[in-house]
Amino acid sequence: MDIVSLTHHFLIAMPAMADPNFFRTLTYVCEHNADGALGVIVNRPTDMSLATLFERVDIPLDATDIGELPVYFGGPVQTDRGFILHRPPGDWQSSLNIRDELALTSSRDILLSMGATGKPEDVLVTLGYAGWSAGQLEWELAQNAWLTVQADPHVIFGLPPEERLPAAMQLLGVDFANLSEVAGHA
Repeated sequence: MDIVSLTHHFLIAMPAMADPNFFRTLTYVCEHNADGALGVIVNRPTDMSLATLFERVDIPLDATDIGELPVYFGGPVQTDRGFILHRPPGDWQSSLNIRDELALTSSRDILLSMGATGKPEDVLVTLGYAGWSAGQLEWELAQNAWLTVQADPHVIFGLPPEERLPAAMQLLGVDFANLSEVAGHA
């Protein structure tokens, strides 16, 4: 079975989403293929700041302008591990290049650069990620758990977290408040 890749798409959790990890979330899909999917939730900031994270991993934070940025809950998988969604991609030890303008990096070298220079500037730092095994995301889509839309990096890097889900809905021309919790099948 051929799958339609949802790499570089947003997953918009439908109002009836029962899983509390994904209730009212906007997830950016970093990779989707026949083996499964990987993404990060981009609208769920935690109480932890980057300054606190850098202190915990013992990295100096000389670029003080990023210290107050929040660390996000990226998903329920490997919540003890950091993932940085960023642009531009760059040359890091462990990166998944998503598109020409975006990458997901999990190696310490990007944190060292951020701490010293504040670069890359467009970053979203998460603890954890969202993962789906082969066929699982397709099944969830068939169950009307998610809406999908082509991602716009401005939604991630240019808007505050509380505006990201409604902005992604606007990409579809839909107001989130008008979504029904009852799914229909044709």
